Amino acid sequence: MAENNAAPESIQVVNVPKRRRGSSMAKRNAIAGILWTLPFTIGFVAFMLVPIFESAYMAFSNVTIDITHHSYVKEFIGLKNFDYILNVDPMYKRQLFESLGNMGLQIVAVLIFSYFVAFLLNQEFKGRAFVRAVFFLPVILSSGILVNLDTQNSLLKDMTQLIKESNNAASRITGVLEDVLASGNGQISDLMQTIFDLVNSVYDIAIASGIQIIIFLSGLQTIPASMYEASKMEGCTGWESFWKITFPMTSSLIIVNVVYSIIDFCTRSDNVVMSQVKATMLQKMDYGQTSAMAWLYFAFIGVIVALVTFIISKWVYYYE
Repeated sequence: MAENNAAPESIQVVNVPKRRRGSSMAKRNAIAGILWTLPFTIGFVAFMLVPIFESAYMAFSNVTIDITHHSYVKEFIGLKNFDYILNVDPMYKRQLFESLGNMGLQIVAVLIFSYFVAFLLNQEFKGRAFVRAVFFLPVILSSGILVNLDTQNSLLKDMTQLIKESNNAASRITGVLEDVLASGNGQISDLMQTIFDLVNSVYDIAIASGIQIIIFLSGLQTIPASMYEASKMEGCTGWESFWKITFPMTSSLIIVNVVYSIIDFCTRSDNVVMSQVKATMLQKMDYGQTSAMAWLYFAFIGVIVALVTFIISKWVYYYE
């Protein structure tokens, strides 16, 4: 039997590129995100883009309304509308800075309250789903048709005003404590008065904290239980676990809630700047000044959001 001394044929190895699972998943998530936001994008382009540019042009124009022809005429006047509201109008700048001060206190109170409530709702107890629904209920009640019913109900307005006028002191949570401090020292310090005002506005703070509670709660639920088990085995107390694990792992959500809270506060119907913009449009019928006020307020909010985001991002912990 003859031996086969032929050399084996060389085998050519072809490197087939492996498909990256992470990149494909990221691509699918990106496509899903685009599809979910597509209806809003189409609606924005179709119904909002033209009015936005029209409003921007009105801010630099003198708008004259022609009632007979149901139209308006725009005359370009440059920066005169902005010069008027900044240098002549006695109310706009004062209300703008007052709104900034109130916004700072309100947002700090909302963030602390929402984080505390989210931390409690993340614990295991009976009826947790019901309590979560109760805290989110103000978000539903403060939106849409219910807000219009509340603002347009003249009887409800009259009753609310009557209650405030007849029982103003008694309706304050800290009314008795304020009277005791005032009778002892003669006056209350500004710090204590600010704290009292925040405590008395706890209902408004709770109403404005629904979305923030959900965002913080979703972040708390993403923390692995193994991290708390490991810290407990190492001898960490609950207080140390909160500052070493819970707070750093949810700190990235602070930026989200701060941005949302700023925009929510600045666009509320009871905001003093928004009320002045609305009054200028409906009472004075000056669309040029109204647009200038609105765009200046928009720029002001944008600067505040950018500044706050830049500052907070320096102290935020991001993890993979």
